[in-house]
Amino acid sequence: MNKQIIECVPNISEGRDINKINIIANTVKTVEGVKLLDIDPGKATNRTVITFVGEPKNVIEAAFRLIKKASELIDMSKQTGEHPRFGATDVCPLVPIANISMEETAKFAHKLGKRVGNELGISGYFYENAATSNDRKNLATVRSGEYEGLKDKLSNPKWKPDFGPTEYNKQVTTSGVTAISARDFLIAYNVNLNSTSTRRANAIAFDIRENGRAKVINGKKVLDKNGEVERIPGKLKAVKGIGWFIDEYGIAQISYNLTNITITSMHEAFYETDLAATKRGLRVTGSELVGLVPLNAMLDAADFYLIKQQRSLGISESEKIKIAIKSLGLDDLKPFNPQERIIEYVMNSDADKKLIDFTVKDFAEETASESMAPGGGSISAYVGALGVSLGTMVANLSAHKAGWDSKWEYFSDWAEKGQKYKSELLFLVDEDTNAFNKIIDGFRMPKTNDDEIELRKEAIENATKYATEIPYKVMETAYNSIEVMIEMMKTGIQNSLSDAGVGVLCAKTAVTGAYFNVRINAKDIKDREFAKNILAKAEIIYKNTKKLEDEMMGIINSQI
Repeated sequence: MNKQIIECVPNISEGRDINKINIIANTVKTVEGVKLLDIDPGKATNRTVITFVGEPKNVIEAAFRLIKKASELIDMSKQTGEHPRFGATDVCPLVPIANISMEETAKFAHKLGKRVGNELGISGYFYENAATSNDRKNLATVRSGEYEGLKDKLSNPKWKPDFGPTEYNKQVTTSGVTAISARDFLIAYNVNLNSTSTRRANAIAFDIRENGRAKVINGKKVLDKNGEVERIPGKLKAVKGIGWFIDEYGIAQISYNLTNITITSMHEAFYETDLAATKRGLRVTGSELVGLVPLNAMLDAADFYLIKQQRSLGISESEKIKIAIKSLGLDDLKPFNPQERIIEYVMNSDADKKLIDFTVKDFAEETASESMAPGGGSISAYVGALGVSLGTMVANLSAHKAGWDSKWEYFSDWAEKGQKYKSELLFLVDEDTNAFNKIIDGFRMPKTNDDEIELRKEAIENATKYATEIPYKVMETAYNSIEVMIEMMKTGIQNSLSDAGVGVLCAKTAVTGAYFNVRINAKDIKDREFAKNILAKAEIIYKNTKKLEDEMMGIINSQI
């Protein structure tokens, strides 16, 4: 069963004392199974965003320990900063990442709040998807009055805390209160201006944010029939924003919270802000990401600007990351390291090194060593990846060819297909070796009694089946990838005809090598019906690949 994973992003009201920040953040490391991903302090805001992930129960324990330590080290009666706040741990949102629903995540938020209230004596509120009522969903509403207004707030029955003591007490004086939520992945994102004017930054924020600005006529706010201020909505949904001046950088920024990036993405917020700034005589110089960002948000940003440039989308992931960084100006104020800022990269930073992470030289030397893996299956998958990479290269060159501007989308689509095949084959490089290791693990199982012998036989049989399915998948993927090379030989740059031809030959080698592996592994499968079926399918792919090779040679001979 796949593990449930949630992310926790507590914001503490301390951004200047690095020693305190590290002590508070490092409490999460004391919980097994929790990974601290990021610590992002802000001096001007006097606020630090901390990010960690893990299984829900472990994350809840880590969050509890962090809230406890923050309450011990941060005195809210002495705290100042640009950012709105009302507690030592100001907010503590939980975010579903994998195999868990928002409803389940909200239940964990309630468990955390109950424990914080009962064991630490810290009061607080649930907001967004963990809110106990509709009027508490919005964080800005819940935090209204901030720390300085807590005495009046807690005396108001309407604002009775959801957890912890209900009266203003000594604990509130020093720790304030905490807001806990379950929410969608939120990106805290600041856009930089060539200005020092907070007023003008706010004007742009009002243009963009969903809540817009108050409607004003003759200097007076317009009220509706219920006495509420009428508002002129902003351009983008699921966006909160304000303008401020950052003394650290000497510039004004628009500070956004993108509360649902499936509705408004980071690049859409940047693009619309740039348009609004230009209309007001200002210029956007770049942007700043607070905390971590999902990989897809960066790739989507790259695709957005590649489309505007009429360039192929079928380029490598690393190249897309570079384009996203430069297009959004994420390195305007300080260096932007993708390995430290993209959540998937950070989570995988201490994972075991994969074969595909080796240098070409190291991969060859590992293969040539006395170890049995990587073997022919992994090499076949890698050769297939090289083959379709050549086809993808021709597609990208064709998309960028002068005079072929009307065809760029056509070639871009083929380059994207090629990238997908390449990614599948690179995954299979390591998976073939993993499949072989599963067989070895099966043979190492104990066999001291009948039950153990039976379990061992079952494990070996299942592992052998899997070790046959993986090279079959290599065959299937490499065979399908030939469509990219053949199409590029027919329609792509003719100077690269031989490159696409070599790609076909690599794919054929991948199919043939994987075919050998299917046959040699299938002979040890006890379930002969399974073995017969997979061998029959492999035989068809093997024969059809020869036909595609003949088609490739026909194209070559007609052109060269």
